[in-house]
Amino acid sequence: MGSTPKRRRLPRELRERAVQMVFEMTEEQGEAYGVVPEVARQLGINQRSLYRLVREAEAEGHGPELAGTERVRLAELERENRELRRANEILKAASAFFAAELDRPESR
Repeated sequence: MGSTPKRRRLPRELRERAVQMVFEMTEEQGEAYGVVPEVARQLGINQRSLYRLVREAEAEGHGPELAGTERVRLAELERENRELRRANEILKAASAFFAAELDRPESR
């Protein structure tokens, strides 16, 4: 009966540095393609583990900083999204109102 190798837990500093390197290289290259495998190879970390660590960091709100123009564009898109959601709620309410009007029997 063979024993499976015990998974070793990476030190916190190594995990943080690996994720930071992924974010920095992604920002430098302008794309994320191939960054995780390269960093994993450089640090001797399993690629799947590094992908998981990067996803967790992104879910926590960490990641490469946005450039000024990207930050402005993001703010514009968020504002537009709020406006569209509000317009959608208004249209839903109007639709429900008119549907109720059509369902009422006419009284003449």
